[in-house]
Amino acid sequence: MSISWQTLTLLALLLSAFSFLLMGFDKNRARHKAWRISERTLWVFAILGGALGTWIGMRIFRHKTQKPIFKMGVPCLVIVQWAYLAACFAGSM
Repeated sequence: MSISWQTLTLLALLLSAFSFLLMGFDKNRARHKAWRISERTLWVFAILGGALGTWIGMRIFRHKTQKPIFKMGVPCLVIVQWAYLAACFAGSM
């Protein structure tokens, strides 16, 4: 069973949207000193395909921008994920 590049792109966009919302929600919780979303959870959704949403959320909400693992890791993950999607797209032509 193979998954089309369109399906992978849709999945990445949905995971990115969800990851973006998670970053905003966690930032809001941090401001109110309330229960937080674990960094592990944020990473799981980024790794599963939501890296772009995580990165945009970091920039817009100014969240996790001082943590080196997020500051360096998330942009690298965005590059890897988009390179993979580009390779899938090129392979389908």
